[in-house]
Amino acid sequence: MNQEEWRERENIYACWLCNFPDMGNRQRHRLSELCGGPEAVYLADKKKWGEVLQPKQVESLARYTALWKPQAQYRRMREEGIEVILIGDERYPERLRRIPDAPYCLFVRGELPGADTPAVAIVGSRECSAYGKYVAKVLGEALGKRGVTVISGMARGIDGISQEAALEAGGYSIGVLGSGVNICYPAQNRGLYEKLIKSGAVLSEYPLGTPARPQNFPPRNRIVSGLADAVVVVEARAKSGTLITVDMALEQGREVYVVPGRVTDRLSDGCNRLVKQGAGVVLGPESFLEEIFRLWETGKKPSFQDKERPNAFLEQPQPAGLPKELAEVLGALDFEPKSTEEIRGLLSAKYPEKHIVTCLMQLCMENLAVQVSPGRFCCRRD
Repeated sequence: MNQEEWRERENIYACWLCNFPDMGNRQRHRLSELCGGPEAVYLADKKKWGEVLQPKQVESLARYTALWKPQAQYRRMREEGIEVILIGDERYPERLRRIPDAPYCLFVRGELPGADTPAVAIVGSRECSAYGKYVAKVLGEALGKRGVTVISGMARGIDGISQEAALEAGGYSIGVLGSGVNICYPAQNRGLYEKLIKSGAVLSEYPLGTPARPQNFPPRNRIVSGLADAVVVVEARAKSGTLITVDMALEQGREVYVVPGRVTDRLSDGCNRLVKQGAGVVLGPESFLEEIFRLWETGKKPSFQDKERPNAFLEQPQPAGLPKELAEVLGALDFEPKSTEEIRGLLSAKYPEKHIVTCLMQLCMENLAVQVSPGRFCCRRD
């Protein structure tokens, strides 16, 4: 068997493994390392699976495997123009490979670029102002013309506008989805979705057919920032979901830049606060491009710091009036992502795992915690 045939077989069984819904990203990594690759996982017995998975997961995987036809399912996916790229594949983006909790595999539609060009993630408000739309368009266009890859989530507003502008300028863009790559979300961006497939790429870590659920987007954001050399925020409210991407970028050692706005404009509250904390400021496309190429060429380490609170990453404020069980779950979190099982082990009372998950989702809704990847949570950096 030559290298190409071996890679194809690994991809067939990676497709099987990644389509199984009851397994987390880290478990896929651990199983693959334990067994020696996705095909070896497929051929392993329940006892071997049980070294990583819970008994219910083992039984679920056995039932799923009995019904799954690896070659037929893989062939159907390839006929739709979708590839699966494993983390060990040379085509897997090098920037992404180096982040914490890197996706085990990527489902890709389109063509991924090489690592020989800089990449910038542009994120911001869906309900953006005319000013935000203008800046996103000008910035996306300037980056596209200079050959800088524009990364974003294909969402309404800032994301989609910047990506559309980059493509129209003859540039390249990647849309990172919170659904399967065969689902266009939002539906109103169908035109952009088709352009990305033709002149760029759309990718996701989620299996084909996965709907765009709210819980999928925070983990998705780590891929948006992970693919980029720097992240630019164009309009974000004080409690915007966009700031989750900023948190991910900082964890990954990426530079963060913002477009400042008027102090009376609530859409700029998040951006202006980041400026105060020390984020880079985008004053114009040309000066920003110079900075990006300098970063890319020199590999400069990030300089973002909270000037007022140098130890802000270590603090865990406890909001007043928080119910006891929520306060206890929050107290078990820090800025190192933890699984629900690890969190449960730190609690004084042995709550059922479902109850802990409910508490974690409530904390995420209150902007007190962040789901950084499927089943893993940490404190939100405020």
